[in-house]
Amino acid sequence: MGPIGVKSHLAPFLPGHVEQGGEYAVSAAPIGSASILPISWAYIAMMGEEGLTEATKIAILNANYVMERLSPHYEVLYRGTHGRIAHECIIDIRPIKEVSGISEEDVAKRLMDFGFHAPTMSFPVAGTLMIEPTESEDKDELDRFCDAMIAIRTEIARVQSGEWSLEDNPLVRAPHTQGDLMAESWDRAYSRELACFPSVQAKAAKYWPTVNRVDNVYGDRNLICSCPSIESYMED
Repeated sequence: MGPIGVKSHLAPFLPGHVEQGGEYAVSAAPIGSASILPISWAYIAMMGEEGLTEATKIAILNANYVMERLSPHYEVLYRGTHGRIAHECIIDIRPIKEVSGISEEDVAKRLMDFGFHAPTMSFPVAGTLMIEPTESEDKDELDRFCDAMIAIRTEIARVQSGEWSLEDNPLVRAPHTQGDLMAESWDRAYSRELACFPSVQAKAAKYWPTVNRVDNVYGDRNLICSCPSIESYMED
């Protein structure tokens, strides 16, 4: 865990460590997680100079491959002088939202129906998706992801054209669960198959989200305690 900045009025509530005069700790190490530096060191030591160089080249190549495939469909931010990017491909959903109403969150949730955990959302720029394929993804997996993103862009176009309403389309109602698939009734403007199996790969193998969409910030703004009441802890 890296440094976390807070405003001064929250400082008294930050965790400390007994060795540094703090009242309590959140991990066994005085400064933070003791495993972070050894993991990084082990990776560097095992890869060596040649391995790290090769991994870096592949990571940059993978990101640029994704950029080339997605750039006809999405605006890509932060290209260099020669139109290239580094290891991150940041696609801008803000212009799409302006004309269609579909947000980066809708795209992220719809990716779950294709069998993907969404990339980083709204960082470092609000309204974007930051794709970092690293060196570990092979071309088949990159193509599977790009195909999903292109299919999602096609779905957005159907919303933009008015074929689907903004309130009833597979993006704003994503993700779809096995409960949706097995429900007796289906009253949506799109088919059950399109909802749950939007691609051939999704039919072959996918993970299923256990619940439909939840309000991402509702729990932060409406705290609920499931523990017994304070009175139950009081001694007679």
